[in-house]
Amino acid sequence: MTAVGLEFDQLKSSADALRRSVSNRLMYGVGKDAVTARPQDWLHAAALAVRDRLVERWMVTTRRQYDQDAKRVYYLSMEFLIGRTFSNALLALGIHDAMKEALASLGVDMDALIDLEPDAALGNGGLGRLAACFLDSMATLGIPGFGYGIRYDYGMFRQQIVNGEQVEEPDYWLRSGNPWEFPRPEVQYPVHFGGRTVQRNGTVEWIETHTVNAMAYDTIIPGYATSATNTLRLWSARACEELDLSAFNQGDYQRAVEARNLSENVSRLLYPDDSTMAGRELRLRQEYFFVSATMQDLIRRYLRTHSTFGRFSDKVAVHLNDTHPVLAIPELIRLLVDVHHMPWDEAMGHIKRVFSYTNHTLMPEALETWDVELLSRLLPRHLEIIFDINAAFLREASESKEKGVHDLDFIRRISLVDEYGQRRVRMAYLAIVASHTVNGVSKLHSQLMTRHIFADFARLFPERFTNVTNGITPRRWLAQASPPLARLVDETIGTQWRKDLFELGALRKVAGDAAFEEAFRAAKRENKVRLIQRMTARTGLAFNPDALFDMQVKRMHEYKRQLLNVLHVITRYNRIVQAPERDWVPRVVLFAGKAASAYRMAKTIIRLINDVAEKVNHDPVVGDRLKVVFVPNYGVSVAEVVIPAADLSEQISTAGTEASGTGNMKLALNGALTMGTLDGANIEIGEAVGADNIFIFGNTADQVDALRGAGYRPRQIYEENAGLRMALDQIRRGFFAPDDPARYQEIFHTLVDWGDHYMVLADYAAFVQAQEAADRRFVDVRSWTASAIENVAGMGMFSSDRAIAEYAREIWHTKPVDTGR
Repeated sequence: MTAVGLEFDQLKSSADALRRSVSNRLMYGVGKDAVTARPQDWLHAAALAVRDRLVERWMVTTRRQYDQDAKRVYYLSMEFLIGRTFSNALLALGIHDAMKEALASLGVDMDALIDLEPDAALGNGGLGRLAACFLDSMATLGIPGFGYGIRYDYGMFRQQIVNGEQVEEPDYWLRSGNPWEFPRPEVQYPVHFGGRTVQRNGTVEWIETHTVNAMAYDTIIPGYATSATNTLRLWSARACEELDLSAFNQGDYQRAVEARNLSENVSRLLYPDDSTMAGRELRLRQEYFFVSATMQDLIRRYLRTHSTFGRFSDKVAVHLNDTHPVLAIPELIRLLVDVHHMPWDEAMGHIKRVFSYTNHTLMPEALETWDVELLSRLLPRHLEIIFDINAAFLREASESKEKGVHDLDFIRRISLVDEYGQRRVRMAYLAIVASHTVNGVSKLHSQLMTRHIFADFARLFPERFTNVTNGITPRRWLAQASPPLARLVDETIGTQWRKDLFELGALRKVAGDAAFEEAFRAAKRENKVRLIQRMTARTGLAFNPDALFDMQVKRMHEYKRQLLNVLHVITRYNRIVQAPERDWVPRVVLFAGKAASAYRMAKTIIRLINDVAEKVNHDPVVGDRLKVVFVPNYGVSVAEVVIPAADLSEQISTAGTEASGTGNMKLALNGALTMGTLDGANIEIGEAVGADNIFIFGNTADQVDALRGAGYRPRQIYEENAGLRMALDQIRRGFFAPDDPARYQEIFHTLVDWGDHYMVLADYAAFVQAQEAADRRFVDVRSWTASAIENVAGMGMFSSDRAIAEYAREIWHTKPVDTGR
């Protein structure tokens, strides 16, 4: 087909132009007029009007990438927790105020529309939010990148709290459609499962497979204050055959659509419950489904401008965000060797120059493995490839005499296949062996990674391991989340901090300025009032905006130690009841986070929090001196309201368990002081803001190891600490669950009698002391404000722009594309 020049409207961004665009989109895109339009229709029309303004720059950026033959980064992640897109796009385009004026002239409240947009249910926690921040920064810096993942029909679940318990409901975020995506029915790839392999004419063929099609959906990722954009491409499963017509005509309607439903289940739900074999198999299907489609897509894109694979590894960088996408390695080998007939050694050479891998955990039990039996049944060709990689790797390792590694125990430890008990493939090991770079996500994490879980590989490949400390986007987490504070920063130091977060250091020049400190406190209080209004409407409880807002908002997991926080809340409650005449610092303790549906202990902890809240919040002796609240269905849009209101940020994981954390960065950026262990990025935050502006407590990672080595005895701590013993006895005896006194006995025994694996009791006394220090500091208003300002000023290091610049320079070896404007 002959290419011709198109004539299209050059869209302006004045309020009048936006008003016309919204009106056109409402009529011609949504099919409604102002009389029949619902609020959701107005949101859809406004979103389409904004999207239109992104499309031209998107196409220009893509053409420039091809023209400049740029090396592209393919960022693979099971999660992209992008949050609401409308307000983020307005911010990127610089048209927030103009759109608000345009909608107001049409009789529409833009703030109300923003609240209607659902969070894209494409992620659950820090892994997915990190990926979203990285996409934002890649676009802002002009790094040619694609995000690749799955277009889940349903999120993991929508969390409701009913009678104190987590109740999971379907999270069908696509119910009202998604105006931000472009369906690409012409971009579909076959993804194969099952079958068997045969040798024919010197090549391997994978035959008799069941095939699912992967169809692409594209979303524009705009850079901030730049014409550069990138793409998030998500795959949706489609059946090869829509309907078994014979079965339908026979009246067997269920069998007629059975094959279609089975195929499309692959992209149905984020993180299906993998406590059953069926759930594990579906999870494996998901992981292979999206990496297979992605590898086929990047090869197609490469061959569009190259006739041979000679420059493949010079033009392609594939980054694995944790172990979920590691099957991309054997899949790319399969495509290069079996489909494109590249010699094995040549293919492996490209593989080791293309792939890089980010590790996100220090806990061996969290490193993903797959049963050999399951892989052989579902992906027989890939298991063969993994075995071949492993054989070559072990042979090479055993021959490395200069490294002294030819003992059998060492070879067993580093094998990609765990031979002890049920044979399993170690996916992290495969990622390390096949990648040119492996990075941790904080200084401590990267050090411990090479000292502990990957020590053997660090011995073999010391040059392969590095660190890139995580970061967050300032556009989402300050400019968008906290308008009052962002305005104050703009007025004080200008707006450049949005693209260079180190500019926040200029706030130190106004340290001690009484007027600025007062304005800073006013901004914080405005954010608190906003949160209170929403919480009061939801819970009926009223909160004191002048109280210390103490927050632990993150995924529910025992290593994150919400239980330690609950023990302090109970201790604080008991002390208030025992001495109500004391001048207590009023405190609102807020929890939020989801527990995985099969994680019984985490769900029990949620119920305990809510039972404690019920007791504390309705005790007339306590009054406003202590309130406890659990915020349900924590996600990006909830975080944008909760985080800016925080005074104290609870980052209290057992030292040596949290890889980095990004919630700690978001809270500090919004002026919260960290209450934390020396774990993850807490250490670097402490270095950035100064020891006087952070509350550090508890055992270090080395001390935790020493305690365990010496024989840790939590019952002794329980018996020797009266306040702790009282709190734990209340939990054990049903003080917070009089209707079911035995409800929390398992929590008691886990902490006291069954080893207290995450050292909650070991850090309890230090935690309570640190909380008392926080009380004393909060009463000194000017001292607390000065520390809060220093936390904001010190956050330059924790921008995702800085992190992405490091990845691009040190790992991906790619440069920004010149977009010409």
